[in-house]
Amino acid sequence: MRRYFIAGLLVWVPLGITALIIETMVNLTYGLLLYLPPAVRPETFFGVHIPALGVVLSAAGVFLVVLVTGMVMTNIFGKQLLRLGERLLERIPLVRGVYGAVKQVTETLFSSSGKSFRKVVLVRYPHPGSWSIAFLTGVAGGEIRRKTGKELINVFIPTTPNPTSGFFLMFPREDVIELDMSVDDGLKMLLSVGVVVPGEKSPARAATGPAA
Repeated sequence: MRRYFIAGLLVWVPLGITALIIETMVNLTYGLLLYLPPAVRPETFFGVHIPALGVVLSAAGVFLVVLVTGMVMTNIFGKQLLRLGERLLERIPLVRGVYGAVKQVTETLFSSSGKSFRKVVLVRYPHPGSWSIAFLTGVAGGEIRRKTGKELINVFIPTTPNPTSGFFLMFPREDVIELDMSVDDGLKMLLSVGVVVPGEKSPARAATGPAA
Protein backbone atom coordinates (compact mmCIF):
# COMPACT_ATOMS: atom_id res chain seq x y z
CA MET A 1 0.00 0.00 0.00
CA ARG A 2 2.86 2.38 0.81
CA ARG A 3 4.34 1.89 -2.66
CA TYR A 4 0.99 2.68 -4.31
CA PHE A 5 0.52 5.75 -2.13
CA ILE A 6 3.97 7.10 -3.04
CA ALA A 7 3.36 6.44 -6.74
CA GLY A 8 0.07 8.31 -6.55
CA LEU A 9 1.69 11.16 -4.66
CA LEU A 10 4.35 11.56 -7.32
CA VAL A 11 1.57 11.97 -9.87
CA TRP A 12 -0.67 14.36 -7.97
CA VAL A 13 1.85 16.66 -6.28
CA PRO A 14 3.37 17.97 -9.54
CA LEU A 15 -0.12 18.22 -11.04
CA GLY A 16 -1.32 20.17 -8.00
CA ILE A 17 1.55 22.64 -8.22
CA THR A 18 0.98 23.04 -11.95
CA ALA A 19 -2.74 23.59 -11.39
CA LEU A 20 -1.99 26.22 -8.73
CA ILE A 21 0.26 28.15 -11.11
CA ILE A 22 -2.28 27.92 -13.94
CA GLU A 23 -5.10 29.00 -11.62
CA THR A 24 -3.13 32.09 -10.62
CA MET A 25 -2.49 32.98 -14.26
CA VAL A 26 -6.14 32.39 -15.22
CA ASN A 27 -7.43 34.52 -12.35
CA LEU A 28 -5.08 37.30 -13.38
CA THR A 29 -6.23 37.11 -16.99
CA TYR A 30 -9.89 36.92 -15.96
CA GLY A 31 -9.42 40.01 -13.83
CA LEU A 32 -8.13 41.87 -16.89
CA LEU A 33 -11.36 41.02 -18.76
CA LEU A 34 -13.30 43.06 -16.22
CA TYR A 35 -11.47 46.18 -17.39
CA LEU A 36 -12.77 45.76 -20.96
CA PRO A 37 -15.50 48.17 -22.08
CA PRO A 38 -18.98 46.61 -21.76
CA ALA A 39 -19.43 46.68 -25.54
CA VAL A 40 -16.58 44.24 -26.15
CA ARG A 41 -17.05 41.90 -23.20
CA PRO A 42 -17.80 38.23 -24.03
CA GLU A 43 -21.42 38.32 -22.81
CA THR A 44 -22.12 41.33 -25.04
CA PHE A 45 -20.44 39.72 -28.04
CA PHE A 46 -22.39 36.45 -27.70
CA GLY A 47 -25.62 38.19 -26.71
CA VAL A 48 -26.17 35.96 -23.68
CA HIS A 49 -24.44 35.40 -20.36
CA ILE A 50 -22.64 32.06 -20.37
CA PRO A 51 -21.51 30.90 -16.90
CA ALA A 52 -17.74 30.51 -16.54
CA LEU A 53 -17.17 31.74 -20.12
CA GLY A 54 -14.65 34.29 -18.87
CA VAL A 55 -12.69 31.59 -17.06
CA VAL A 56 -12.68 29.36 -20.15
CA LEU A 57 -11.51 32.21 -22.38
CA SER A 58 -8.87 33.17 -19.83
CA ALA A 59 -7.57 29.60 -19.65
CA ALA A 60 -7.50 29.37 -23.43
CA GLY A 61 -5.69 32.70 -23.61
CA VAL A 62 -3.05 31.61 -21.10
CA PHE A 63 -2.53 28.34 -22.97
CA LEU A 64 -2.12 30.12 -26.31
CA VAL A 65 0.25 32.72 -24.88
CA VAL A 66 2.49 30.06 -23.31
CA LEU A 67 2.37 27.89 -26.45
CA VAL A 68 3.13 30.75 -28.86
CA THR A 69 5.91 32.01 -26.58
CA GLY A 70 7.52 28.57 -26.59
CA MET A 71 7.21 28.29 -30.38
CA VAL A 72 8.75 31.72 -30.94
CA MET A 73 11.59 31.26 -28.44
CA THR A 74 12.72 27.96 -29.95
CA ASN A 75 13.71 29.49 -33.30
CA ILE A 76 16.65 31.75 -34.12
CA PHE A 77 14.59 34.94 -34.26
CA GLY A 78 12.99 34.21 -30.90
CA LYS A 79 16.31 33.49 -29.23
CA GLN A 80 17.75 36.75 -30.52
CA LEU A 81 14.66 38.59 -29.32
CA LEU A 82 15.00 36.97 -25.89
CA ARG A 83 18.67 37.94 -25.64
CA LEU A 84 17.79 41.53 -26.60
CA GLY A 85 15.09 41.65 -23.93
CA GLU A 86 17.45 40.23 -21.31
CA ARG A 87 20.10 42.82 -22.17
CA LEU A 88 17.51 45.55 -21.65
CA LEU A 89 16.49 44.07 -18.29
CA GLU A 90 20.15 43.90 -17.21
CA ARG A 91 20.31 47.70 -17.47
CA ILE A 92 17.66 48.11 -14.76
CA PRO A 93 19.38 47.75 -11.33
CA LEU A 94 16.57 46.16 -9.29
CA VAL A 95 14.90 44.22 -12.09
CA ARG A 96 18.10 42.55 -13.30
CA GLY A 97 18.75 41.01 -9.88
CA VAL A 98 15.23 39.68 -9.44
CA TYR A 99 14.94 38.45 -13.03
CA GLY A 100 18.33 36.75 -12.93
CA ALA A 101 17.53 34.89 -9.73
CA VAL A 102 14.08 33.78 -10.90
CA LYS A 103 15.46 32.68 -14.27
CA GLN A 104 18.20 30.65 -12.61
CA VAL A 105 15.78 28.84 -10.34
CA THR A 106 13.29 28.24 -13.16
CA GLU A 107 15.94 26.85 -15.51
CA THR A 108 17.14 24.54 -12.78
CA LEU A 109 13.70 23.20 -11.94
CA PHE A 110 12.50 22.72 -15.51
CA SER A 111 15.71 21.57 -17.21
CA SER A 112 17.15 18.08 -17.17
CA SER A 113 20.72 19.23 -16.54
CA GLY A 114 20.22 21.02 -13.23
CA LYS A 115 23.30 23.23 -13.79
CA SER A 116 22.52 25.86 -11.16
CA PHE A 117 22.02 23.50 -8.24
CA ARG A 118 25.36 21.75 -7.75
CA LYS A 119 24.68 19.51 -4.76
CA VAL A 120 22.11 18.65 -2.14
CA VAL A 121 23.17 19.72 1.35
CA LEU A 122 21.89 19.76 4.92
CA VAL A 123 21.87 22.98 6.94
CA ARG A 124 20.52 23.90 10.36
CA TYR A 125 17.46 26.01 9.56
CA PRO A 126 15.24 27.69 10.76
CA HIS A 127 16.78 27.14 14.20
CA PRO A 128 19.88 25.29 15.50
CA GLY A 129 17.84 22.26 16.56
CA SER A 130 16.45 21.42 13.10
CA TRP A 131 17.80 20.39 9.72
CA SER A 132 16.65 21.46 6.25
CA ILE A 133 17.32 20.16 2.77
CA ALA A 134 19.04 22.83 0.67
CA PHE A 135 20.85 23.14 -2.65
CA LEU A 136 24.39 24.40 -2.99
CA THR A 137 24.47 27.19 -5.60
CA GLY A 138 28.01 28.52 -5.21
CA VAL A 139 30.62 30.05 -2.95
CA ALA A 140 30.42 33.65 -1.77
CA GLY A 141 33.50 35.60 -2.76
CA GLY A 142 34.63 39.15 -3.38
CA GLU A 143 33.49 41.73 -0.86
CA ILE A 144 31.51 39.22 1.21
CA ARG A 145 34.59 37.05 1.68
CA ARG A 146 36.76 40.06 2.58
CA LYS A 147 34.29 41.55 5.06
CA THR A 148 33.44 38.31 6.86
CA GLY A 149 36.86 36.70 6.69
CA LYS A 150 35.15 33.33 6.18
CA GLU A 151 34.40 30.98 3.33
CA LEU A 152 30.64 31.15 3.03
CA ILE A 153 28.60 28.68 1.01
CA ASN A 154 25.57 29.92 -0.95
CA VAL A 155 22.53 27.70 -0.53
CA PHE A 156 18.92 27.85 -1.66
CA ILE A 157 16.32 26.43 0.73
CA PRO A 158 13.09 25.78 -1.22
CA THR A 159 9.65 25.75 0.33
CA THR A 160 7.57 22.59 0.03
CA PRO A 161 5.63 21.39 -1.84
CA ASN A 162 6.27 24.41 -4.12
CA PRO A 163 10.04 24.58 -4.65
CA THR A 164 9.89 27.64 -6.92
CA SER A 165 9.97 29.86 -3.84
CA GLY A 166 12.33 29.73 -0.90
CA PHE A 167 15.21 31.41 0.90
CA PHE A 168 18.75 32.25 -0.12
CA LEU A 169 21.20 31.95 2.77
CA MET A 170 24.97 31.84 3.28
CA PHE A 171 26.53 29.43 5.77
CA PRO A 172 30.13 28.84 6.87
CA ARG A 173 31.49 25.77 5.09
CA GLU A 174 31.80 23.84 8.35
CA ASP A 175 28.05 24.26 8.94
CA VAL A 176 27.08 22.68 5.60
CA ILE A 177 26.83 18.89 5.21
CA GLU A 178 27.03 17.64 1.61
CA LEU A 179 24.82 14.68 0.69
CA ASP A 180 25.39 11.99 -1.93
CA MET A 181 21.85 12.15 -3.34
CA SER A 182 21.37 13.79 -6.74
CA VAL A 183 19.61 17.11 -7.28
CA ASP A 184 16.67 15.24 -8.83
CA ASP A 185 16.36 13.04 -5.74
CA GLY A 186 16.50 16.09 -3.50
CA LEU A 187 13.69 17.75 -5.44
CA LYS A 188 11.61 14.55 -5.28
CA MET A 189 12.04 14.46 -1.52
CA LEU A 190 10.89 18.08 -1.26
CA LEU A 191 7.91 17.64 -3.58
CA SER A 192 6.75 14.60 -1.63
CA VAL A 193 7.21 16.45 1.70
CA GLY A 194 9.60 13.76 2.84
CA VAL A 195 7.51 10.74 1.85
CA VAL A 196 9.93 9.79 -0.92
CA VAL A 197 13.38 9.22 0.57
CA PRO A 198 16.20 8.41 -1.89
CA GLY A 199 18.00 5.13 -1.31
CA GLU A 200 21.59 4.93 -0.08
CA LYS A 201 24.22 5.12 -2.81
CA SER A 202 26.69 2.31 -3.10
CA PRO A 203 30.30 3.24 -2.15
CA ALA A 204 31.46 2.85 -5.75
CA ARG A 205 28.73 5.13 -7.08
CA ALA A 206 29.27 7.73 -4.38
CA ALA A 207 33.00 7.80 -5.10
CA THR A 208 32.38 8.58 -8.78
CA GLY A 209 29.74 11.23 -8.10
CA PRO A 210 30.06 14.78 -9.49
CA ALA A 211 32.40 17.15 -7.72
CA ALA A 212 31.28 20.50 -6.39
